[in-house]
Amino acid sequence: QVQLVESGGGLVQAGGSLRLSCAASGSTFSSYVMGWFRQAPGKEREFVAAISRSGGSTSYADSVKGRFAISRDNAKNTVYLQMNSLKPEDTAVYYCARSGRWWNLPDRSQDYNYWGQGTQVAVSS
Repeated sequence: QVQLVESGGGLVQAGGSLRLSCAASGSTFSSYVMGWFRQAPGKEREFVAAISRSGGSTSYADSVKGRFAISRDNAKNTVYLQMNSLKPEDTAVYYCARSGRWWNLPDRSQDYNYWGQGTQVAVSS
């Protein structure tokens, strides 16, 4: 059974930084594309970033490009999301997810079949 456990969320002032981590169970972590999504109150879940199996390719939502960086450590079965220059509009629950697609970096939630429980990020102005 696949388990994804996020950590690293919290309260930060605008302009600050946070680093989210997502630890995955299982021995085949490096075989899967991983992604980060977020959901703000009253809004739909939205794509944030995705990373290829090797970590050599990444994709970002326009709203976070240049401020966020996704990375992975396959030896530790962990994917990270470094968030810099945070804005109040980044406030949301952040989820990591594992995709069943390996040939591209999907940005639709329906292309991911395993999800973590989420970690709250709050950015104050």
